[in-house]
Amino acid sequence: MEEYQFATGKHFYSIGLSYKKADAEIRGHFSLDEEAKERLLEQAQAENIDTIIVTSTCNRTEIYGFAQHPFQLIKLLCEHTHGTVEEFEKVAYVYKNKQAISHLFRVGTGLDSQILGDFEIISQLKIAFGRSKKMGLANAFMERLINAVIQASKRIKNETEISSGATSVSFASVQYILNNIPQVSSKKILLFGTGKIGRNTCDNLVKHTDNSHITLINRTKDKAEKIAGKFNLIVKEYADLQAEIRDTDILIVATGAQNPTISKELIYPKKELLILDLSIPKNVSDDVKDLENVSLVHLDHLSQITDETLERRKKFIPQAEKIIAEVEGEFNSWLETRKFAPTIKALKKKLRSMKDAEIDFQRKKINDFDTEQVEVVTNRMIQKIMKHFANHLKEDSESTDESLELIQKVFQLEEFRK
Repeated sequence: MEEYQFATGKHFYSIGLSYKKADAEIRGHFSLDEEAKERLLEQAQAENIDTIIVTSTCNRTEIYGFAQHPFQLIKLLCEHTHGTVEEFEKVAYVYKNKQAISHLFRVGTGLDSQILGDFEIISQLKIAFGRSKKMGLANAFMERLINAVIQASKRIKNETEISSGATSVSFASVQYILNNIPQVSSKKILLFGTGKIGRNTCDNLVKHTDNSHITLINRTKDKAEKIAGKFNLIVKEYADLQAEIRDTDILIVATGAQNPTISKELIYPKKELLILDLSIPKNVSDDVKDLENVSLVHLDHLSQITDETLERRKKFIPQAEKIIAEVEGEFNSWLETRKFAPTIKALKKKLRSMKDAEIDFQRKKINDFDTEQVEVVTNRMIQKIMKHFANHLKEDSESTDESLELIQKVFQLEEFRK
């Protein structure tokens, strides 16, 4: 059984849930805002979990870290979200050691994204790692792994066309509008929420709709004004939200609230209105669908939109997987090296100790004993012996644990047994 001697916990785990088995409502139960992430990490520290990173996006919530048992991480997640262990068990996944490493590579390179080739996740992983490192919760293993995933992501982006074409959740929403709303350039569009998804959606609206009737509203007005200034758009006060909804044709909701921000009471029912909810958890109440003239489309539906761009991207999956296998293989080789490094170091020390004792013994027995020459010869012999041991351990990775145990036993390196 693999054990990684990098942290208090012997095994590296990835636990979480994603769009694959958990719908938007369940993902909402397990979503973590910035404050919740901080609290979770602080509790991890208090519980002596010394290496952990946490990510929470609209499509997934995941924890990567070292633990004695995955339930330590599952418990942390459930205690800092509205989700329960019972819900988690129905839709979640738990990966261990090399499986967890492979999972992180697929997530970080966009192969596990809801929209293939969406590379936004890699920046979120960088932020998650930075947050943990700042709190002293990221060890050499985690740093090396995240850097390897970043390297694979860059190579896939540069060496394949898996991310070609503007396809993301924000673009999918604009594509939906273009495909379903006639004369979109003359329609009034209201964007509520100017976080990351809101900003990206705004970008795509301006680029693809040729619409000059776009209004922005955000709880913090100056954030909306910064984006509006870039595109010369209209900004309204948060207090004007209901009046603006009454006057708009298309409402895009991209707020980051934990509860719905758009309810049935805010909507004027006698006018046709398309609402796109790009938020996790849902920020538009389901009861708006009861209104006769209102159409509600959620992020999950938008993410299922497949077009020629996405179909074309699939052709580059084998090429991307080849790059991942190469970079992941290099990481695993480093991991194996780190695994046997303490034993190799101890063996070298033991051989040198044996050499020094023998030279001291022979010096007393032999007249004109050439200590300098013997040192040169014996050091070269030790170097060659060590090289043979190291090469064996590198090349025969399947029996590394057995080989290490044998070396420790034969040379009596008990202090390095784990």
